[in-house]
Amino acid sequence: MTSRPVWLIAGPTASGKTALALHAAHRLEGEIVNADSMQIYADLPILSAAPDAVEQARAPHHLFGVIDASERASVGWWAREAMETIQAIQARGNTPILVGGTGLYFNALTAGLADVPDIAPGAALEAERISQLGPDILRAEAERHDPEGAARALGSDTQRLRRIVEVGLATGKPLSSFHAATRPLLGPDDWRGVVIEPDRKALYARIDQRFDRMLASGAVEEVAAIAARGLEPNLPAMKALGVPHLIASQKGEMTQAEAAEYAKRESRRYAKRQYTWFRNQCGDWPRITDLDPVRACAEFDAILEGASK
Repeated sequence: MTSRPVWLIAGPTASGKTALALHAAHRLEGEIVNADSMQIYADLPILSAAPDAVEQARAPHHLFGVIDASERASVGWWAREAMETIQAIQARGNTPILVGGTGLYFNALTAGLADVPDIAPGAALEAERISQLGPDILRAEAERHDPEGAARALGSDTQRLRRIVEVGLATGKPLSSFHAATRPLLGPDDWRGVVIEPDRKALYARIDQRFDRMLASGAVEEVAAIAARGLEPNLPAMKALGVPHLIASQKGEMTQAEAAEYAKRESRRYAKRQYTWFRNQCGDWPRITDLDPVRACAEFDAILEGASK
């Protein structure tokens, strides 16, 4: 690839990825591509913290809000769409800037996308059921299907362990056997990556504050609208952070205050899993550690200057 390298900006939820991506787009004549599995859905712009209209007007944005909540967006689908978008941006002479918190998306580009057959709904539901039984049972089941793959997954990496189980149930083969045949979609010289990795306690405080702002900005109405459609509760959009608990509050099963506390807790736990993922999968990427947007952008500029030498 002779075009400008692709920039990958990863980080946990609420870490300031949108602001940094806009800064990078300004510096690099860039166009921003979504790499967040929830911001793909058109029905959840508030709860997914998708860039708003003002932010999207500051730079071209792609793959935000392009899927209906009734659909499932797989990693394979996203990777194909992302690669087509990357190539189109580079053809215009601009820099693709991929931004998000979904580690599997970045992994598909930089490490390869395993050619795993489509997972039958029954296998996915059974894997989800097993994951609800607790981490020890989930790990034991993953080790039964794929000892090699399970050994590489940390104890807190429930997403990876659940994936091992569902692939094993659906195909009868270990997930690691599919990974062994993968090739990266981007060559090692085709991309540069940074991870936003701020102080965890400070990030957790920001997560709580942001959810309060989401409620004030219409998150309750957003969830009421999606709940009124009567969609299957196991769809990805219906399991987005905050959605199940706010639906429960609307049904009278808990108060809105209780729903907010549950959603904040789940968001903090999700951020913790993201820290673990990026530490293990992107350990050699440069880090941006400041939550202040001005200082974070200055850190990015220093990384950019180093990459150009």
